[in-house]
Amino acid sequence: MSNGYDIIVIGGGHAGIEAAHAGAMMGCDVALITMDRFALGRMSCNPAIGGTAKGHLVREVDALGGIMAGTADHTGIQFRMLNRSKGPAVWSPRCQSDRKLYSEEAYRIISNSPNIEIVEESVVEILAAGGKVVGVSTASGKFINSSAVILSSGTFLNGKMHTGLVSTTGGRYGEKPSLGITESLSRLGFLSARLKTGTPPRLKKTTINWEILEEQAGDDSPQPFSYRTDKSVFPFLPQVSCFITHTDDSVHRVLEKGFDNSPMFTGLIKGVGPRYCPSIEDKIVRFSEKRQHQLFLEPEGLNSDQIYLNGFSTSLPANIQFEALRKIKGLENVEMVRPGYAVEYDYFPPHQVDLTLETKKIAGLYFAGQVNGTSGYEEAAAQGLVAGINAAAKIIGKRELVIRRNEAYIGVLIDDLVGKSTDEPYRMFTSRAEYRLLLRQDNADRRLLKYGYEYGLIDKAIYNELKEREIIISKAVNFCNDTKINANFINAHLNSRSLSEIDSTETISKLCKRPELGLSEVLKFVNTTEENRLFARALMENDLVLEQVEIELKYEGYLKRQDDMIKKLEKYESTSIPLTLNYQSIKALSAEGREKLNKIKPRSIGQSLRISGVTHSDIAVLLVYLKN
Repeated sequence: MSNGYDIIVIGGGHAGIEAAHAGAMMGCDVALITMDRFALGRMSCNPAIGGTAKGHLVREVDALGGIMAGTADHTGIQFRMLNRSKGPAVWSPRCQSDRKLYSEEAYRIISNSPNIEIVEESVVEILAAGGKVVGVSTASGKFINSSAVILSSGTFLNGKMHTGLVSTTGGRYGEKPSLGITESLSRLGFLSARLKTGTPPRLKKTTINWEILEEQAGDDSPQPFSYRTDKSVFPFLPQVSCFITHTDDSVHRVLEKGFDNSPMFTGLIKGVGPRYCPSIEDKIVRFSEKRQHQLFLEPEGLNSDQIYLNGFSTSLPANIQFEALRKIKGLENVEMVRPGYAVEYDYFPPHQVDLTLETKKIAGLYFAGQVNGTSGYEEAAAQGLVAGINAAAKIIGKRELVIRRNEAYIGVLIDDLVGKSTDEPYRMFTSRAEYRLLLRQDNADRRLLKYGYEYGLIDKAIYNELKEREIIISKAVNFCNDTKINANFINAHLNSRSLSEIDSTETISKLCKRPELGLSEVLKFVNTTEENRLFARALMENDLVLEQVEIELKYEGYLKRQDDMIKKLEKYESTSIPLTLNYQSIKALSAEGREKLNKIKPRSIGQSLRISGVTHSDIAVLLVYLKN
């Protein structure tokens, strides 16, 4: 083990492995410090990647050069595109993963990455001098120096697990907590608080009555997460089904018997839990009018005998969990392999980091993942990647990466965390993005691949392929706007579909705006010139281009409105504010405005506009001040 590195990454979860991989790919020497090298990328909770809005994050991580998407593709045992019945803005890829294989694949990637050394240690202190990070000290008494430190310790900071009134220390089942880091950062002036998350009981697969449960199969033609995955050999693993069941009144009555011994209701747990993923006991109390709650039985792996009961997160006593489980349809004879539990842990309210995820107090120190108050593997991976890129960029002298809200869900995530902070676990939703029709999962490469290439995480060949595709997309859009279809060719088809006929001719783009007509369906009737017929045929055979062109044509008006909104606000986003600005000296600002601006230290007027408590009058004062 070396005595010094460019970057130290603390924690081998989804944030940590992305941070380490990005830093190493950019040429920095990286130490990934973890208590167990074989726990890299381990899924503490549900063995699944993606889902509503989270799937967008995964594809964005992939476009920037991250490893989550490819790892999911190689270890996924069920792939589904969610929300297909709705518009393309909310289509979200999701896969059920093999928990063991996912961690093994993450370890294979990291251990084979040049410039990364996996160090099995426990960090007890982050050290700084002169306002800059200088390294860490470990439980074994070692001092390791570095130019940058990325803290991505997940739920391990002073982690405590609760099942009923029984509490044990740990950040994950069977694993020790991380002690000392919070206290060392408190001495450096950082504020910390407590959050809580939970996990459901694991069930023995062979004791479930699968015959009476509702089956939920994957997609017939599954799509990979990664743009770099070879579709000709995908999926890589056999595909399996998940199953659905429900709670009912009898289940709820059993669970209510344990409320007197609930660590959540008795005040044993102080941390705030996730509002959008509540425990089953929380659901019963908060949604007392609901007679049932949907549960998903999800396999933990192809060769695992354990089933994850999604929707039944709980910290109630083990005997109550078991009694309630046996009241659920299909689980009448189930065996509980392990009870559910809640885990309480330290985090650092994220107003303390900048949009680069570098902390404002200590240069070279970055926070990523659940230490910033987020929940979810995908949110963690996105932050880890951004922190890793920025730590390496600072060391090698490249410009910092700040992703805007109109560029990616990653930009929304970080802007929300920094500008609004959070006192509960933050989860990404499509509704958080005001430009969500532009930020679709299908065009993440078109939005972000340029950054992945700029920072050396994406190969030139892949980037050049995208540039060539952009030329074809532009040409295809113009073709559809200019090329007309004759009524004689298409009206019989429209009649057969019970659709209104056209009078003489209509452009492809106008016909495609009909919700009932797909672009490939219309292109079949191009019959003007041989050149046009050949172009239409080639377009129909190019799925990647066809999808992008069809969305641009069908949603042209909505896309233009969002583009116009972005341009209207561009002057605010591009008006920079020095990070060293002393807001207390600007007396014309409101008292709350001064307090909030000084706390957040926004980088631009646009970011200032989104800070709660900063008024339009404050913005006007700032603009005048900056101009003068």
